Order: sequence, then structure tokens, then C-alpha cells
Amino acid sequence: MGAQATAAALAWEISVRTGSKLALGWLAGVQVIPLVLLALPAGVIADRIDRRRLIQVTAVLNAMCSVGLAFLSYRTGSLPWMYGLVIASATALTLGRPARSALLPNTVPQAIFANAITWNSSIFQVSSMAGAAVGGLLIWISEITWGTLALPYLFDAGAALFYAIIMSRIPREFGIPKGPDPSAPRPSAVHQLSAGLKFVWNTKIILATLTLDLFAVLLGGAVYLLPFFAQDILHVDSLHYGWLRAGEAIGAFVMAVAIAHLPPMKKAGRSMLLAVAGFGAATIVFGLSRNYWLSLAMIILIGAFDNVSVVVRHTLVQVLTPDGMRGRVSAVNNIFIGASNELGGLESGLTAAMFAGIALSMGHTPQEAEVLGPTWSVVFGGIGTIVIVAFTAMLFPGLRRYGKLEAH
Repeated sequence: MGAQATAAALAWEISVRTGSKLALGWLAGVQVIPLVLLALPAGVIADRIDRRRLIQVTAVLNAMCSVGLAFLSYRTGSLPWMYGLVIASATALTLGRPARSALLPNTVPQAIFANAITWNSSIFQVSSMAGAAVGGLLIWISEITWGTLALPYLFDAGAALFYAIIMSRIPREFGIPKGPDPSAPRPSAVHQLSAGLKFVWNTKIILATLTLDLFAVLLGGAVYLLPFFAQDILHVDSLHYGWLRAGEAIGAFVMAVAIAHLPPMKKAGRSMLLAVAGFGAATIVFGLSRNYWLSLAMIILIGAFDNVSVVVRHTLVQVLTPDGMRGRVSAVNNIFIGASNELGGLESGLTAAMFAGIALSMGHTPQEAEVLGPTWSVVFGGIGTIVIVAFTAMLFPGLRRYGKLEAH
């Protein structure tokens, strides 16, 4: 919830203070730096030490960064310092993420793990939905009371500290990786770093799902331009913007509950391909929409379709990976997913600015270009997502034929 509130506040604050789509793109782009540099080492660490402690330490570091953002927002501090704290926060999240992913399988019996993944996704989406909505509300309150956006960041800091505290309730044995004999000779650092990559490359079904998600989210990043759609195209305030931010999580939650109650997918691979294609189609309609309620409905559909991909991908990654390697394989998964999310934001900002320039060169007014830039960026991204689905289906026929998740 806290992370979603901060994400909403950062996007809104950067767009209001700069009016630049490139600045919003760089906000996403700078978060890729620690992901690329530290994700694999973080996976090795998660397979070597108590995962609970690693999660707690990184949560506290994230809280400190959020307090710093609140201070800078309250004092209208410089944007470079804000970007620096964003990088520091992304570093903490990158170091803790493999441990969080690897912790779940040890707490749930294997026979019901696929269903547990679905419920875990539901809880995550409820939190995201509530966090984005609360973030929008706190932005609105903070603007009219303080004239700044400090409240969402402080909320995030409190949430991160609370998370660190409740993690101590997890029994220690669940946090200790189950790997080879500790007294046995350890492989070289290079081998440990590359082990997750080799496992993913050799497990083609995991490689297929990660590749599909990487390129689909990279191209279909409509959510990163939401502040500009809210302000320049839909003409709504920060409260309505908060609901747009929450829309993706609302759709994902509804889909997660449906998946949890319906019989297991008989053709999980085909379901994933169709869902990502639906994700692309909803993205196109969102880009063309000029009605707030239609746009909100499309964002909800985007979240619903994306959750099918999340459930299939995350279940396969955890079920097909030995516990002693889950941290490293989860790190590779985080590189794919995190890179697609953050680079998708950078791509959206860059292409929106580029298309706005093209619109100006075609004779459109600056006001029209401000609308056409984000519109064309999102629409072409949605089209690209559908094309990626077609290519993935051809390159990885095993994904098309993949059946029940529980059967493997």
C-alpha cells in the first residue's frame, strides 16, 4: 500500500512540477539502474542468509528513503535529490525482492501452492488498489492543506516500518534457504550469479513466460502516463487520478478472486497468451478514450488481463525451481519484470515526447500535440503488445500447449 501511494505521489509531483513527459519517463528509468546492477547478487544473498532478516533490513532502508522524499516535497527540494532517493529506495527494494519471492513456497504445502499463489496475488492487488486510492486521497489532502505532497511519502514510511515489524512473526525456519550441505565447497561467485540465468535459459517454459511479459509490459505501459492523461486529456483532479491508479489493481483483484474460485486452468499457456493479447487491446482503447469512465474501465481490464499472466508466470517460476535456487531464479524473474515495468515507463515518456514533437512538425498546435503525444505512445504500444503475443506463440510452441499448472 505504501509503495503504491509513493508511486502515485511521485508521478503526480514530477508531472506537476516539470510538465515534462521526459521527466516522468526518467523517473521510471532511474529505477532500472539498481535492478540491473544488483538483482543477481540479491538472489545469491537470498539463497545464503535468513530471508526474513534481509526483508526487514531493506524495509527499514525503504522507510528512511520515504521520509527523505517527504522532507524534500515539503520543502520543495530539488528534483535531482528526489531522483537520488528514488534510486536508493529502488536499491533497497531490489535487494529484498528475491527474498520475499522465495519465502512464500516454504510457508505453504506444495499441493495447494498454485492456489496460494492466486490468493497471494489477490492480497497484493487489494493492497495495490487500496494504496493507489489512498495515495490519490492523500495527494488531494496534502495539496489543499500543506501545498505539497508529503503525506503519501510519510504513509509509505510508516507502512514499511510496520512491514518490518510483522515480518518478525514468521518462524525462523521458514526464512532459512534449503540448499546443499553448508559444509560442502561453495561454487565460485560467477557460477552463483549465473546459475539463475542458466536455469531460466534451460527451462524453456519459464523463459517463454518471462519473455512474453517483458516485451508486453515494455510496450504497453499506459499506466506511466496517467498523470498526463488525467490532467491534459481527461481533465480530472488528483482524486480521480488516484482511482485511475487504483484501476489496474481493482481489475487484477477481481480476476485473482475469479481464478481462485474457478477450476484450475486446463490450458494455462493459451490462457496467458490470450490474456496478454487482451491487455494490448484494452491499452489501445484506453489510449483513444476521451471519457473518464471508459478510460477507468480499460485500466481495470488491463489489470484483469495482466493478473492471468502474473498467476501463470509466478506459479511456474516457484513450482519448477528447487528451493536452494529460488532466490537466484526469482532475481532473474525480477530483472525481467522490473526491467519491463521501469523501462516501459521510460519508453512511454520518451515516445510520448517524440510523438508530441512529430505532431508539432505536422502542423498541430502545442495544445493538440500535448494530447496526441501520449495518445499515440499508448496506442502504438498496445499494437506492439499484440504483435509480441503472435511472435511468442510462434517461437515457443510449448507455451501454447502448456496445460494445467498443477500437473507439472
